[in-house]
Amino acid sequence: MTAAAATLAERVEGAMFANPYFSTRHLRFETEGSRVILSGSVTSYFQKQMAQEIVRRIDGVDAIDNLLEVNWTSPTIAMPRPLAIDECAVSA
Repeated sequence: MTAAAATLAERVEGAMFANPYFSTRHLRFETEGSRVILSGSVTSYFQKQMAQEIVRRIDGVDAIDNLLEVNWTSPTIAMPRPLAIDECAVSA
């Protein structure tokens, strides 16, 4: 299938899932004519913006509704354990 023959949904899917910024695959999208609606969750505002930029560059997209939610507490992010007071180094 040529790029011209691919539907908008196929082009969006190919571009999103080929991008290394979205390894968690918590993204969903819908197409309505030339409008793309992004939904799901990402782990940073950078990923949210990158998803929009990827879609913006696809031929045939005239509008984007970026409904992605930024989830800072995603299980894919290893958050450091807070130190207890007795674990803190204090120099005199």
